[in-house]
Amino acid sequence: QVQLVESGGGLVQAGGSLRLSCAASGFTFSINAMGWYRQAPGKQRELVATISSNGRSNYAASAWSRFTISRDNAKNTVYLQMNSLKPEDTAVYYCNTNQYGLNYWGQGTQVTVSS
Repeated sequence: QVQLVESGGGLVQAGGSLRLSCAASGFTFSINAMGWYRQAPGKQRELVATISSNGRSNYAASAWSRFTISRDNAKNTVYLQMNSLKPEDTAVYYCNTNQYGLNYWGQGTQVTVSS
């Protein structure tokens, strides 16, 4: 079955950096698009970035120029490098993929940015 396991979250000061990882299994990772989403308290889950099977990336406006999504098909892992973090980036970050029309999510990793 599809499994997505996020890691790398934590507490960081504003202006700092974090690198999130998502280890995937149970499907052919190399041919699937992957995405990172986040959900702040009291808010809806929102898209942060996506990466296609051939490495093309797209970003939400809030992530543009600060975040970088990448993938390592040999390790079945997708990453989210987050720089210049702001308090408003505080959220639970989720890894996502779609398999046969079904969305799959990891358990999430908490990112907290202090001011």
